Amino acid sequence: MIMKQAAITHPRRVERLVAGQATSDGAGVKLTRLLTHDLQRRLDPFLMLDAFKTDKPEDYIAGFPSHPHRGFETVTYMIAGRMRHRDNAGHEGLLQNGDVQWMTAGRGIVHSEMPEQEDGAMEGFQLWLNLAAKDKMSPPWYRDIKSADIPEFTAPEGARVRVIAGGSHGVTGAIERPVTLPLYLDIHLGAGQSYAQELPAAYNVFVCVYRGEATVGGTAIGERKMALLANDPEADGVVLGAAAPARALLIAGMPLNEPIAQYGPFVMNTQQEIYQAIADFQHGAF
Repeated sequence: MIMKQAAITHPRRVERLVAGQATSDGAGVKLTRLLTHDLQRRLDPFLMLDAFKTDKPEDYIAGFPSHPHRGFETVTYMIAGRMRHRDNAGHEGLLQNGDVQWMTAGRGIVHSEMPEQEDGAMEGFQLWLNLAAKDKMSPPWYRDIKSADIPEFTAPEGARVRVIAGGSHGVTGAIERPVTLPLYLDIHLGAGQSYAQELPAAYNVFVCVYRGEATVGGTAIGERKMALLANDPEADGVVLGAAAPARALLIAGMPLNEPIAQYGPFVMNTQQEIYQAIADFQHGAF
């Protein structure tokens, strides 16, 4: 479907470009950490964004064996490849090209994410989204979303948009979450196209380009780069453009403005809650 163009009168500009840090996680999976610990307050309610892209099996084959989480949500978007999820709540699912896994760790879950391929390309993103203090001890929740079930539309300027979370141009996404009200869009821009998205001024916003090069407010954002967009009380949205074909994630949400206490896979509000999370995990209470 083709939607009505958004009327943006005061678009956001790029505050900072981030190249990310090469690192490894799980049993040695190589990835780039774009949203790092030092950006958590600035990009509240988002805690982490990892990007992985390789066609070398040795970079991903060991996967992410069983590990715990408490106090936040994980959003895994698979661009290419096959990844199997299993957890101690009895959930199991296979992520393939274009699929999304949305998991609320809540009061505690133990899961694994293991490749179901021995060769070929593996590419995707994992986003960590914080939970409000009142929701951190909620029951764990999990949903696999197949690529075909993610709503898509064509913007007036021609861009194709996948609405993973939130809503855009009257299209409701595959997931809607309370409190943080996240918007998660995968935007495919053709040569010379632009895309305008209305956004509340209170949201924290960033853009991650994963194909080609896109622009925001005249600033170029290269492939595998993240752009933090400036907060401005008069801002009413963002406009992306591309001279050549490009793909980008636009992610935004309402900040919680609550204390953040993190120890590895546990994200709470106080250090005492972290100690309790460790103790609960060690005693098999997840």
